[in-house]
Amino acid sequence: MNNNLLYERRQRLLGSGAPLFYQDPIHIVRGEGVWLYDANGKRYVDMYNNVPCVGHANPRVVEAMREQNATLNVHNRYLHEGILDYAERLTARHDESLSSVVFTCSGTEASEVALLMARAVTGGRGIICSDAGYHGNSTEVRKLSRAGAGSNSNAEIRAIPYPQRYRPISKDVQGEELTGLYLKEVQSAIDGFAADNIPFAGMFVCSILANEGLPDIPAGFMPRAAELVRKAGGVFIADEVQAGFCRTGRWWGYEVSGFVPDIATMGKPMGNGMPLAGVTAAKEQVDVFRKNTSYFNTFASSPLQAAVGMAVIDVIEQEDLCANVVDVGTHLRMALEDLQKNCEPMGDIRGYGLAIGLDWVKDRETKTPDREGAVVVVNRLKDKGFLIGNAGASGNVLKIRPPLVFGREHANLFLSAFEETMHELYVNNEN
Repeated sequence: MNNNLLYERRQRLLGSGAPLFYQDPIHIVRGEGVWLYDANGKRYVDMYNNVPCVGHANPRVVEAMREQNATLNVHNRYLHEGILDYAERLTARHDESLSSVVFTCSGTEASEVALLMARAVTGGRGIICSDAGYHGNSTEVRKLSRAGAGSNSNAEIRAIPYPQRYRPISKDVQGEELTGLYLKEVQSAIDGFAADNIPFAGMFVCSILANEGLPDIPAGFMPRAAELVRKAGGVFIADEVQAGFCRTGRWWGYEVSGFVPDIATMGKPMGNGMPLAGVTAAKEQVDVFRKNTSYFNTFASSPLQAAVGMAVIDVIEQEDLCANVVDVGTHLRMALEDLQKNCEPMGDIRGYGLAIGLDWVKDRETKTPDREGAVVVVNRLKDKGFLIGNAGASGNVLKIRPPLVFGREHANLFLSAFEETMHELYVNNEN
């Protein structure tokens, strides 16, 4: 079936507007490692999907899934040692204060659990978030997504401008002064809840602000924001769905951002494609959550989830993928910075490990976001066999987020295609 017919069928069966990537969508039929293959046999380097963190169709993960499913898979109202082994192994990789876990099937569910937990342990309702974040699709979690600074659409949600150094909240302010300005936004939100007699529950942010566009966060903002939140009686929630599982070169994004959360959500890469997510916190907080909600999820905390989750950690550790992320991420970023010298639209290059953002601008002086230009680059690279995305608050950030098994050889292939694309779109047009 050709792509046009497939698209028409999709529109009819899934509803018009179901999102698709790229101006000319591709029909993917197979994956292996960092490669994806379309129906015509063309292969693409996957540089966007962080779900298959240890590679598409990883044989060890596939075998763990097959073996466990052939043995036993039931809901979690029975005792099962494998689930407990996985919970111990997972929480052991977190800060020691995060000692218990609630398993779910998706990041959205994990965000829901985190909100319920924060409100249960504090007795509050008010939540602070960033004005360009994303934490999921449920009715409650959607209130936190792209909430808009100063938004009054929901009295229990207060959004602050996301902290960044490239387009700071006040022009020509940097360093400690800039950190202070963003912390004032946090305190203002806290004070606003108090003025409106809304008990405060906490703050919920991605630890590396991935959906905001991976901005350079002003030094010290995260730990000091956490202090303000705790002083006001709230809890600090870190969304690790994109930042976790060695994406940054450390196990958790909160490690590179210099703080320890009270609650952390996890998802996407946990199961390498198997629906597996979770929330970790202190046992006392999880106990309060359990008591208040009697939470149950048919498909979470299953033997199958545990077996697959264990296999993912095995691959990450035994293949030393955290070290690979640091090595390849540094190599890729340095090469991009070299190309930036002769490419005006590459306004800013930032990120951590194998989470890299290129802020595409119309000119570097004004830093005006160029979403249209970013979309052109994304689609041109797709045609050359490299899949990235455009994201960020203005949709102008080229987002590079490949599986953790992405190597230098793959990076070099991409860099050649990227340089060729820049020549086609910009250099040749200037002559």
